Amino acid sequence: MERKEFLRSLGAGAAFALIFPCLQGCSKDEVDGNIVEEPTGVDFTVDLNSAESANLANNGGFILKNLVVIAKNLEGEFIAASQVCSHQSYDQVRFVNQNGGIFYCDVHGSRFDQDGTPLNQVDSAPAKAIKVYNTELNGSILRIFE
Repeated sequence: MERKEFLRSLGAGAAFALIFPCLQGCSKDEVDGNIVEEPTGVDFTVDLNSAESANLANNGGFILKNLVVIAKNLEGEFIAASQVCSHQSYDQVRFVNQNGGIFYCDVHGSRFDQDGTPLNQVDSAPAKAIKVYNTELNGSILRIFE
């Protein structure tokens, strides 16, 4: 019996039963991130001369600390936003060098302007802004606070 004949003999139901688990395994909802609460009472500092902040030396670089994305935007200004996406609370928001620099969550494709404004809607629920924090530079110490 040839493969084509064998598949025909199985019928659509059996073929679906065999293929369905494979399709589920490729789901975009399976991510490495976690669902977490948005941080509150944010007020901490980063020493820009430290090894942990090395990525902030270049425009477009970012680091993650205390569930906050701290970035040096493409204009060389420091900005900070919640690492927790407003869509479904995954901790996957990052700064990317697209459209002049945006915050982006790769779980479902949510995009946010540097002021936290949503740039797209990923499902039927209204898009919500992400929390943006104040930054203050004093020498080589960058303060991130609410």
